[in-house]
Amino acid sequence: MKIQINKQKNENYTIIIGCGRLGANLANTLSDNGEDVLIIDKNKEAFRKLSPAFGGLSLNGDATDLDILQEAQINNATTVIAVTNNDNANILVAQVAREIFHIERVIARLYDPEREYVYHEFGIDTICPAILSVKEIDKILYKQEAES
Repeated sequence: MKIQINKQKNENYTIIIGCGRLGANLANTLSDNGEDVLIIDKNKEAFRKLSPAFGGLSLNGDATDLDILQEAQINNATTVIAVTNNDNANILVAQVAREIFHIERVIARLYDPEREYVYHEFGIDTICPAILSVKEIDKILYKQEAES
C-alpha cells in the first residue's frame, strides 16, 4: 500500500509511533483539531482505539524499520512523537527522526527517567509518566497542606 501525503515540510504533519491509549488519544485530538496525522503501530488491532471520526491515516508496521518510516513519508513530517510502551524503540525512532530525517520537533515518552540524558543529547523532548505523576502528586499534597 502506498500512502500519498501531499504535504510540504512547512505544513503541520505529525507522525505518531504507537497506537496505545496515549497514541490513540493524541491522534484523535490532533485529527479533531484538523491536523494532518499518521499513526504507526505493529499491531493492526491497536487501531481500534482510534475514534470512528479519526480523519488521519494509519500504517501497520514497525517504525524502527526505515522502509516503514519512508512509506509514512517521514521526510515531510514536521513532528514525530514516539509513544510506544518500549523505551528502546522510542529512543531508536526518535534518534532516526532527528539524525537521519532532520525532524526538528521530536518528542518521546520514556518510562525510565534515568534514560532522559540519552534523549537530551540528541535534542529530543521527553515525557516521563513517572516524573509527571510525582509532580502532580506533589501539587496535590502541597495544595492540601496549604489549605490546612
